[in-house]
Amino acid sequence: MSEGESDDDLEILLTNDDGIDSTGLRAVHDALSEHADVTVVAPADDHSACGRSISHEVDVYEHDLGYALDGTPADCVVAGLSELTPDRVPDLVVAGCNKGANLGEYVLGRSGTISAAVEAAFFDVPAIATSMYVPLEGASLSDVDLGPEEYAEATRITNFLTEHALEAGVFDHAAYLNVNVPLPDGGPAPVEITRPSKRYEMDAERDGDRIRMRDRVWETMAPDEIPDPEGTDRRAIAEGRISVSPLTAPHSTNHHETLEGLAERYHESAGIEPEG
Repeated sequence: MSEGESDDDLEILLTNDDGIDSTGLRAVHDALSEHADVTVVAPADDHSACGRSISHEVDVYEHDLGYALDGTPADCVVAGLSELTPDRVPDLVVAGCNKGANLGEYVLGRSGTISAAVEAAFFDVPAIATSMYVPLEGASLSDVDLGPEEYAEATRITNFLTEHALEAGVFDHAAYLNVNVPLPDGGPAPVEITRPSKRYEMDAERDGDRIRMRDRVWETMAPDEIPDPEGTDRRAIAEGRISVSPLTAPHSTNHHETLEGLAERYHESAGIEPEG
C-alpha cells in the first residue's frame, strides 16, 4: 500500500485450490471485504495438490464472487494479475483458506494453495497462503464437512496480516507468508513465526498392478509425540499455535567452487577449449 492510501483502498486478489464454491474461500472473502476491495479469481472445481501446473488456455465464467476458471490456482493468479483486474494491480494476493494444512518443505512445491502465492511472487506481488489443519483420525479430508464458523481462526489471522503486514514492511524480507491455522478451540490461538519442517515420510506400497503412495508424515501429530523440533511449522500446529512461515521465491542459487571444478572437468573430457 502506497503512502496516503487507506485500508479501504487495499486491493486484494483472492484465490484457492479447493474451488470457488468452497466454504473456506467464502469465509475469507467475507472477512477481507470488510476492509478491502476483493476480486476473486479461483478454480471452478477442486485442484488440490496440483502444484504450479499451468494451462495454455482456459474458460472463464462470471461468478457471484468474481471469476471462476477451468484451470489451476497458478492459472488464476496469472489471469487475475494480468487481465481480470485491469484497473489496478492488486496490492496483495491471498490464497485460501485451504481445508487441510500445508506444512513442511516437501509440500511447498505440491500444494496449489502455496503455488498460487509463489506465482504471485513472479509478478512482484506479495502473497499470503492460509491453510487450516484438520485432524482426521482415520477419516478422509473429503469426508470432513466444515462450516463457516470453523474458519474463524483462519479469517482472524488472515484479516490481521492483510491489514498490517504491508505497512509493517514484512514483505521487504519475504515474498509470501505460509500461514497454517488450527481449528478454533475456545479462543484465539497464539502466533509463532516458524520455518518449514524438513521431515519427509512418503513411501509406496504395491498391490498387484497398482501402487499406492502414502504420506506417513501425518501419522504422528500428537503434541507429546511429534518429532519435529521447536520452531517448525508442524510442531507449532500440533501444539495449537498458528504457524506463520516467511518464505522467498523464486528459488535461490548456491554458486560454489566444487561445481565450477566439475564443469571444468567436463570441458576437458569433451575437448572444449576454455573461453578467453
